[in-house]
Amino acid sequence: MDLFKALTGKNPAEYEQAASILVGNPDVELFKKLVQQDEFLFDFIKNNVAKRIRHACNKINYKNLFEFLNYYSPSYDSVITEAIFTLGNGSHTKEMKDMFFNGSDAQKNYAVKYFSLLSKDELEDIIPYLRESAKLEDEYLAVNSIEVLSKNNDELSKAEAVKQLDSEDEFEQYNAIKFLVSYGAKEVLPKILNVMKKSSLSENIASEVLYLKDIGALIEENFEDAVLVLCNIINAIPEIISPSVAAEQNFIEIFEYLYYEKLTSSSALLLRMAKEKFTSFEENEEYLFDCDKNTKDEIANINKFLKEINVNKLSSLLYDELYEESDFVFFAVDYVNDVEELETLLDSSNQTLILKVLTRLKEKQVLKPTHKETALCHITSDNIKQIIEVL
Repeated sequence: MDLFKALTGKNPAEYEQAASILVGNPDVELFKKLVQQDEFLFDFIKNNVAKRIRHACNKINYKNLFEFLNYYSPSYDSVITEAIFTLGNGSHTKEMKDMFFNGSDAQKNYAVKYFSLLSKDELEDIIPYLRESAKLEDEYLAVNSIEVLSKNNDELSKAEAVKQLDSEDEFEQYNAIKFLVSYGAKEVLPKILNVMKKSSLSENIASEVLYLKDIGALIEENFEDAVLVLCNIINAIPEIISPSVAAEQNFIEIFEYLYYEKLTSSSALLLRMAKEKFTSFEENEEYLFDCDKNTKDEIANINKFLKEINVNKLSSLLYDELYEESDFVFFAVDYVNDVEELETLLDSSNQTLILKVLTRLKEKQVLKPTHKETALCHITSDNIKQIIEVL
């Protein structure tokens, strides 16, 4: 019997036997293969495997799980550490602490996941070290550490992250945002959104916002900021954000609401962006290669809706965002066709915006020497000057 196929399959008799062999043997090679196939298995399969592993554990064999701790997987860390904690009646805390300080990277991840099950008193000596591991480049170790800090309401680490939002280093800001999102600090969302508006990492930040608050709730609380988040997300699909976000965040309902009940200059721009992006998914199937059937069906429904909307109705509203202070101006430039309207932005104090406008004029094949001359009067950056000169 192929144990891997049995463990991930649908036959109860086979997967129960495979899970029993995995834990009772223990079959380290089988578990290693599970971890190696992590990114290729659908979530529902991994969830089923986790349940099967837990069902196979008992007070006699649960210690065999320690054999798997050199192969870390976020799909199985909870089931393994919870089984060790529960069946061991919390007696393995000392081992886990030793693993955190002296073990392999994988073992450290499992150890921190185990710490999330402990009381604050049991973690008193570990908290200072978790503050440090929360800043490490190992994403799983950082997230697991933040989870423990959040559960224990560690205000010191949270305050430090909030302070970093004011940093002039965009990557430091972004790391602080990831910390606060993992921490679940919803009260800091307005400040995170302000950072997003000024950052060159705005698309990455927008993707983090979704883990802090779903887009429907954000629309009700702050319409313009919610639309801006969505614009950044649409722009980031599929390079930074998976197309599955369309199904997870009910884009079809949001788009219908915006078009029929809340059509403004900003929401019109979002819908125009979405129409172009989702059409590209239909024309390039490779973008959806890793998506499940539900996501593909949802994107097909979105495409059907977006094809039926009146593009001229959307386009007539876009010009209202064509001013320097608009949070949407960089997106609007891509969809405005009136040359005279674009020309008005060449007097902007935002040098990056001026370059964006010149690039758009060149794309439309209407760029003139006078456009560049006007722009250069407002440019002080040598790098931007060099780019403009070769346009």
